[in-house]
Amino acid sequence: MLNPARTVRLDRPCIFAILNLTPDSFADGGRLPTPAHAADAARRAADEGADGLDLGAESTRPGAQRVDANEQRRRLLPAIDAIRAAGVTLPITVDTTLAPVARDALESGADAINDISAGTEDDGMLALAAERPCGIVLMHRLAPPDADRFSDRYDTPPDYPRGVVAEVVTHLAARLDAAVAAGVPRDAVLLDPGLGFGKSVEQNLELIRHTPALLALARPVMSALSRKSFVGRVSLHRDSIPDERLPGTLALSVLHLQAGARVFRVHDTAPHRQALDAAWAALQSGP
Repeated sequence: MLNPARTVRLDRPCIFAILNLTPDSFADGGRLPTPAHAADAARRAADEGADGLDLGAESTRPGAQRVDANEQRRRLLPAIDAIRAAGVTLPITVDTTLAPVARDALESGADAINDISAGTEDDGMLALAAERPCGIVLMHRLAPPDADRFSDRYDTPPDYPRGVVAEVVTHLAARLDAAVAAGVPRDAVLLDPGLGFGKSVEQNLELIRHTPALLALARPVMSALSRKSFVGRVSLHRDSIPDERLPGTLALSVLHLQAGARVFRVHDTAPHRQALDAAWAALQSGP
């Protein structure tokens, strides 16, 4: 459940289509320059089987420059208005770490918050999620994007003294407790291990394999690996551009589903709908 008032199905793989309203996102920056483009993309995602939309107005790729609240609002709010005016009723998550931006997006028709800082960047975020009330995605990251690097560009793996799985689980458990303490209903929280955020190629794969450790916190897990650099490194075994990474993305998404992830944030809705539904049917089949 992302929002008590507007639920999403978790009895099958749940797909949120990425709509980046940015000029500099790593995979699709500049492809939705106007609210009309965003509305067209939202309609297309709905037709292709998306269960929701994830809108972002600040790139979170490694090295990206920060975008202030006013610019995020300028990008987000007209797009949300256009999507709703176009008759698209899918739930919308707003990808931001700033509570004032999230508040205005919720007022404009968004349903939930996707906070890659897990409420650590803006002290008002968890309080806002409790006040509305609305769903919130809490993600692990080692550093903010402007201090991060691509997963396949580390000379040595990022340091996780107790191992990446234990550190991510401990961090997200603490952030989940903080959200509940702030008044957010526990069943309104999704957890995201932050694949690609401060993790080497192998650390990302380890997190996928050990998804059950995160599921022990009794909240659904979001998979957000679409087109990321580690996908290219393990599938193409060389430098690649994001548009070349769809086959590897589908393969790892299916494996993440098998490991227990249920919500998928993706650039390519139609192929994910087909691949995940087929894998789900096989996983549900009896002996």
